[in-house]
Amino acid sequence: MEFRNPQEDLERFNHRLTIAGGFVLIAFALLFARFFWLQVIGHEQFLARAESNRISMVPIVPNRGLIVDRNGLLLARNYSAYTLEIVPARLQASLESVIDALSEVVDIQAKDRKRFKKLLEETKNFDSLPIRTRLTDEEVARFIVQRYRFPGVDIKARLFRQYPSGAFASHLMGYISRINNNDEGTIEQRAQTANYRGTEHFGKTGLEQRYEFDLHGITGFEQVEVDAGGRAVRLLSRTSPTAGNNLTLTVDARLQEIAEKAFGDRRGALIAIEPATGGILALVSLPNYDPNLFVDGISPQDWNELNTSTEKPMVNRALNGAYPPGSTFKPYMALAALELGKRKPEQAISDPGFFVFGNHIFNDDKKGGHGRVDMHKAIVESCDTYFYILANDLGIDNISSFMRQFGFGSRTGIDVEGESEGILPSQAWKKKRFKKPDMQKWYAGETISIGIGQGYNTYTPIQLAQAMATLANNGVMYRPHLVQFITDTATGKKTFIEPQPLKTIPLKQENIDVIKKAMVDVNISGTGARAFAGAGYVSAGKTGTSQLYSLKGEKYVAGKVKEELRDHALFIAFAPAEQPTIALAVLVENGGFGAQAAAPIARQVLDYYLLNKLPAGMSFGEIP
Repeated sequence: MEFRNPQEDLERFNHRLTIAGGFVLIAFALLFARFFWLQVIGHEQFLARAESNRISMVPIVPNRGLIVDRNGLLLARNYSAYTLEIVPARLQASLESVIDALSEVVDIQAKDRKRFKKLLEETKNFDSLPIRTRLTDEEVARFIVQRYRFPGVDIKARLFRQYPSGAFASHLMGYISRINNNDEGTIEQRAQTANYRGTEHFGKTGLEQRYEFDLHGITGFEQVEVDAGGRAVRLLSRTSPTAGNNLTLTVDARLQEIAEKAFGDRRGALIAIEPATGGILALVSLPNYDPNLFVDGISPQDWNELNTSTEKPMVNRALNGAYPPGSTFKPYMALAALELGKRKPEQAISDPGFFVFGNHIFNDDKKGGHGRVDMHKAIVESCDTYFYILANDLGIDNISSFMRQFGFGSRTGIDVEGESEGILPSQAWKKKRFKKPDMQKWYAGETISIGIGQGYNTYTPIQLAQAMATLANNGVMYRPHLVQFITDTATGKKTFIEPQPLKTIPLKQENIDVIKKAMVDVNISGTGARAFAGAGYVSAGKTGTSQLYSLKGEKYVAGKVKEELRDHALFIAFAPAEQPTIALAVLVENGGFGAQAAAPIARQVLDYYLLNKLPAGMSFGEIP
């Protein structure tokens, strides 16, 4: 029988007790250290986290700035409406089944589903996307009663952009649509990410795009206490948003309306400019489109119709269309000859109705010719033969260098994105344009057609208008602009867009006067006389017809040529001739002769601007 030693048992017990006590002390030390870390060292950090779980910062999107014309007529405004929105990531059932169930409560049509799917493809799964916009009060009430059935679906009050005149002036106004990845990149580059929290739309084209960061405003915030389920309990504080700045344009909306209606259903462009400031009075591109279609997210059907239309309504012809200038090029050719000493006004030729160069015959549009033709008569009657000979004498590089001074072949710098350059041909241009050596050489015969605004010549209507305004202003060129001033909605301060002279072309006044006098007679006894008969003012102009289709020596008959191959009609003008306050360029696509299609449009615009005279039978109606 073995007896246990009490002393050893006590020592063993004390040893175990010491170890256990050590573990307890270490545990309490760790707990205390953790407690000290949480309550002292990490206090600020964890307090902020707790507050962030308890408090939500909700952005308040500002009102977008208004856009008005020079007389205060409203062209773009905002309104609020309720939208039914889905966050796909929060749905507890399939998207299709949720939409089907929603359609029993709120009217959801096929076009709404298609638009939603298009938005879903373009945005993130956790974004709130509208399935229906502009809900009626009855629809809002019906959904609220059954909201519990649709987790991930809610009604929100949103601000919507509205263009009250629809398609009117759409190419200069542009449109807004939902922010995409490219827009986010632009926002980041401008360090505006925080200011765009909650914002869903961004300017895509026109003034809406160019002045996006002026129009947007400053986002406000609400500090809201929320419960564990994320529902708002009470409002803690509020920082009000600041509405975007308002734009007041140089554009006269009534003049714009007259210009658009003057085109009827024809395609084309018109730009009217104040020569002494560069302010745009009207900028027309037809056909146009309704920018309201894009605000909610354009439906696939509407988008397809716009993009597949043979009329190309999305193309801004005033800034992006490049066309041969036709005979509107001739006054500048004549001025180049005077400035370079190649001609005197009284020098004359005998026009047989054609010009022979090598083995090629360049025909005049008048069979039998114009007889004896000096510079004045060549412009007034638009004699091709005179300018064939003149172009050959000047040479392509002299022509190119002189014309570049007037902005031909260069962007004007107008305050709208996406302007095209056009083509001002030269030997250097052709060498750069073509890759094959045999195509890079400039042939002397190619210069002949340049003299009448044909050949490689292609310019935008805005370039033609700027060149006309520069000539009217005796060689002083201003940058065209659409905005007159920007109004800060917070302070009321107006920031004016000061006229910006780009250059003064060193021209002799006596040479300018020769050209102006001839252009005045164009509208008195020349090719523009019929359109300007009985006008109560003196204007200067030049008709133009740009050929698209080679007839190979046959006579041009519009009815025998497909419409898309018919000549473009052009007209440039300024008035009053003595002290010009308006200069313009008109283009009618496939319109035929400039005197018949383009000049009458210019007449209506000038009549209203100078005499406040409306065309017969017309009344204003586009602008509310």
